[in-house]
Amino acid sequence: MIQHCVFLRFKAAIQEAEKQAIYTAIAELKDVVPGMLEVKSGPNVSPEGLSGGYNDGFIVTFEDELVRDYYLKHPQHVAVGERIVHATDGGLAGILVFDLAH
Repeated sequence: MIQHCVFLRFKAAIQEAEKQAIYTAIAELKDVVPGMLEVKSGPNVSPEGLSGGYNDGFIVTFEDELVRDYYLKHPQHVAVGERIVHATDGGLAGILVFDLAH
């Protein structure tokens, strides 16, 4: 199993409705990516103060690396990814991706 963890620094001007629309678009990929098991998303709620400005994020759980790799190249994921890049502070610099294998 792979957990695809994506942490985001949204631009200050991004409204909560736009964040939710992005998370919904990611979750909808479950309909077109077999083996995409779960999506969790939302704001960072850690009290530690160690977020480095990545105050929002999502985690996608995949059956395996093959499913993750299919997801990464899927046209709908590419479109959502572009939307995320435009919504984050500094574009790609506002995104941190960390994948865990189980």
